[in-house]
Amino acid sequence: MDWVYLAIAILAEVAATSALKATQGFTRPQALLLVVAGYSLAFFCLSLTLRTIPLSVAYALWSGVGLVLLALVGRFVYDQRLDRPAMLGLSLILAGIVILNLFSNSLDH
Repeated sequence: MDWVYLAIAILAEVAATSALKATQGFTRPQALLLVVAGYSLAFFCLSLTLRTIPLSVAYALWSGVGLVLLALVGRFVYDQRLDRPAMLGLSLILAGIVILNLFSNSLDH
């Protein structure tokens, strides 16, 4: 169940960060409510994952997957394009996540 909480934490953080741009400097209250709710849910769920998943692993996955998802949101929602070096960097982050999950003993309890 802790992996489900981690997935919820990642998605909530991505939603909150995406809404942060939509607040336009905290001038749009509806978006601000989504930011506060999203970050609250994200940190709550992240804290639940830390019962069994090591902090370094949970945070690496939370931030790495979130970063990649936010790049996709930026591209498809805000029409922000990434250049080749940015795409390479994101690919390396994804490769790190795959390596961490497939080969690291840090996930063993």
